[in-house]
Formats: sequence, C-alpha cells, structure tokens
Amino acid sequence: MCKQCSERLDPLIGMDTVIGLYGETIEVPCNNGAPKPKDLFMTKWKYDDGDLLTQLKDQDASVIATDKYKDRVSMAENSSLLIAAATLKDEKTFTCMVVAGADISEYPVKLLIHKAPTGVEITALATELEIGKPTQLGQCSTSDANPAASITWFKNKKPLVADGKGISKVKVDEVTGLTTTSSILQYTAEKGDTAALFTCGALNTLSSPVSFTVTYPTERISLHVISKGPLMEGSNVTLKCKADGNPPPTSFNFHILGKLVKVENSDSYTVTDVTRESTGEYKCSIIDNAKMEDSKNITINYLDMSLSPSGKVMKSFGEGLALTLQTHASGELKVSWTKDNGKLDSRPTFDKLTYSDSGKYEVVVTMGPLVKKASFELVVEGVPVIRRVAKRRGEDGQHKVLTCEAEGSPKPTVAWSVNGTSADESPYVNGKITHKLTIVPTVNLTVVCTVSNELGQDTRTINVSTLFEEVRMDKQDSSDEGDTTKLVVGVIVGLLLATVVVGLAYWLYMKKSKQGSWKTGEKEDGSTEESKKLEEKIEEKLEENSQKVEV
Repeated sequence: MCKQCSERLDPLIGMDTVIGLYGETIEVPCNNGAPKPKDLFMTKWKYDDGDLLTQLKDQDASVIATDKYKDRVSMAENSSLLIAAATLKDEKTFTCMVVAGADISEYPVKLLIHKAPTGVEITALATELEIGKPTQLGQCSTSDANPAASITWFKNKKPLVADGKGISKVKVDEVTGLTTTSSILQYTAEKGDTAALFTCGALNTLSSPVSFTVTYPTERISLHVISKGPLMEGSNVTLKCKADGNPPPTSFNFHILGKLVKVENSDSYTVTDVTRESTGEYKCSIIDNAKMEDSKNITINYLDMSLSPSGKVMKSFGEGLALTLQTHASGELKVSWTKDNGKLDSRPTFDKLTYSDSGKYEVVVTMGPLVKKASFELVVEGVPVIRRVAKRRGEDGQHKVLTCEAEGSPKPTVAWSVNGTSADESPYVNGKITHKLTIVPTVNLTVVCTVSNELGQDTRTINVSTLFEEVRMDKQDSSDEGDTTKLVVGVIVGLLLATVVVGLAYWLYMKKSKQGSWKTGEKEDGSTEESKKLEEKIEEKLEENSQKVEV
C-alpha cells in the first residue's frame, strides 16, 4: 500500500482524493501541487468545522485551529497541508483557499485513511476431516484494518472458490474505528487432502499453513514381498499388507500356502528359512472383510552343484582322470573354470595326464546373484626321466658346461658323477628341471647324470674329452688339413694330364688306321670292330679317372 496516494474523485466538481496511512504524517496538496501564483497574497487551509492555518506572502504560516488539530497541522513550502499522526477521524474534506490579486480560489481535497491488518491467524481447527462430510475446518481472523479486510482461503497455495456456505463477520472497534474480520470455512474433504496445507490471507498477509487428518475407509489392499537380495533357500521372506484406508487396519489375515495366519497390531508377517518347496501363492486380507485381498506368486530360487573329484587327487603320469560336474537349479546357469587362479577357455579334460596338468582347479556356477564354487587339487606323479644330456665348451674356452634335462614328479634331484663349479638349476615348472654343471676336465671322462625322486631314478652318460687333448687335436687337424689339400690338387692335375695323353694317342691311332685301309684296299669291317673295342677301353679309363678326381 502506498504511504499517500492522490487521485481525482469527481472532475465535475474539481475535488481530489488523498489516501494516507494510519498513524503516519499525511501531506494534502493545494491545487494538486500546482506552482504558487506570482501575485499570491494569502493561502489558508480550513475544513467543515473551522479554519486550520493561514500564511501571508513572504511570512510564516500561523495556526488558527484550537481543537484537536492545534498541535498536529503545519504548512509545507509548496503550501501543502501536513497532518501528523493520522487517525480515522481525519477522514474529512479539507479546502485550500488561495487569494491572488483580485481572485479568490478554493481547492477541496477528500482525505481517506487506510490501515493494513496487523496479522492473520487460523483458530478453532477441526480435529479431523471425513471424506464426503461437510466440516467446519477453522476460523480465520484479521484485526485493526481499514477498510475492513477481505479474507481468502487457500489450499496448497491455490485460492478456494466460495460456495456461499462459509460465514464471514466484520466487527468495528468503537475507539479506533478499525475493523476485525473473521471467516469460517466449511469444507468437504477428499482423499487427496491427507497432506494438503490450508492457509488464509488478507491483502498481502498470509496465515501459517495448517493440515488436517483426513479419514476414509479402506477400499483396496496390496501385498508386498520384502527381502534382502534374491529369494533363495535358507533366506527369510517378509510379507507386508498395505491398505489405502485412513486410519489403516491394524490386523490382517495372511494365507501361507493355504495355511491361515492371523496377525494383530501389525501389517507384516515373516516366513523364515524358506526352501524350494516354499514356492507358491501367498495372500493377505483384512480381518473384517475376507473378500478384500491381494495375492503374490513367490518363487524360491535354488542352485545345487557337485564336482567329482574333490580335495587332493594323486595321479600317475600318462593316466586318465574322469571329471564330473552335476548341477540342478531353478534357472539358467553360467559355468566358468580356473586353474591356479587363471581363467580357462573351456572345461578341462584329462585323457592322458602330463606334469603340466598339475594345479588347483576351481569351477564357479552362477545363476543371477546365486554363486556356488567347488575345487580340487590335481598332483601328477611319475618316475623321473632324463630327456637330454649335452656338453659345450665355455665362452672363454677354459671350461666345459654339462647340461642334464629331466622330467618327473615329485621334483627330482640331480646328481653328477664328477665334481664341478657353478652348478645352476632352473625353476621346476610343469615337472621339468634343467641342471647345468661347469667342469675343467684334465683327462678324458665318462660323466654320469642321475635324476631321482621317491618313485625311482634314471641315468644317462656322456663322454667328455680333456681340454688339453682338444687343443692338440685342433692343431694337428689344421696341419693335416693343409697336406690333404695339396695332395688332392696334385692327384687331380695328374689325372687330367693322363686323360689328355690317352685322348691324343687314340686320335693318332684312328688316323693311321684309316690311311692304311685306303692304301691297301682292305675292308673296313675288321678295323671298325677293333676301333669300337678301343673306344670302349678308353671310355672305361676316362670314367675311372673321373671317379678318382671326384674322390
């Protein structure tokens, strides 16, 4: 609300209206605040009961009033009337008279006093509301207002539309003239009003919100299954029966697989340690109306699994092992296998066991959140067998390294028939072990490698020559190799020369033979036959020489 408002009330008679606030100083403008005329002689304010004050040109205003306005009125610089501590009794018409030159003008102003209510509250609240029954919800009151306040009721901040059944009263204070307004709300509740907030307000002031208990009978019930995690064998299942009435029923009948259980002062019943036989239909109903019920079908999940073999399994190398996994469940299963915590791509098979098959095997069977595990430890045993023995000269040429590779389980021990230095043993993995021994042989040796465990042993020998003999033989081999090369070259050259000589002799003989036949006139049949025999001998000789060259 504005502290002071001014408006033209009736333009035909030239009267303005000013609205001021109760208890404040009110300014009533002269001639609607128009500038003073230049030939102003006097300004005077008056009302129906007499004059209030006057002011001559270039002089201070003089208070003329002798009544209640004597100490409450004054004149502003612009000739406006100032009234302090306004009350409802100041609602009058005040007139400003202006004398300028030979003209006398009067400007009447009607003054209205307004006051906002001091507060809004709801009293006489109903204890509860019943659906479909008109009930006096409460009384809203606001006091010390002018003009009288208009009260509006709200539900969830939305105004309620009056149906004419409410009761409104206005009471005026005889001393101050201020009014007190009250409004009684008659309301017919609905089910949705259970959590509704009601308020009332006047002007810009609202009361504190209030709510009510709304009562209505049960029309529908529902059965709820409450459980931690999946419903599986051994767990507990809680059945909760909810009713939509207010207040709700306090006792129910639970039908547990055809068996009636009456529960008082509670809406829940717990079935403990359920089994797969607990699968079936469950119901609940209110005691005073058995037809009002609800039901749920409950399935108890289960998962059975057995693995053979189990525990620690001892087997011999090369044997077979039958693996059996049996499952029985209420749903689809997922099966996974691991060996020594490493995932396997498929179920293991053991047709012919090797040492690498040893390890801890675990199977995990899952059905949704249900998980079952089983495991066994497989140990493959066998008499140790030497797979390879080898020797090599050390990188510095001053020693020899002997190697003995073996398989067996339990882990074989390795022993050599000679002493050495820098014995080195590889990690024992999948039944395999490699042992290396460094020696410096001064004489030719036959070295024995022996591997053994509690099931048996195996031996293998290897001949090792002395390092000094090998050095001598290396030198001799180098000299002999040079002589042999020279000899081979000489033999090849000699054979090539012999071949050339034989070929030349054959050519001369053939030439001579042909000449003699021509001179004597002999037939060439005999000489031709001899020539063939000679050619065959020469070819045999050439072939023999060729073979010698190759050697």
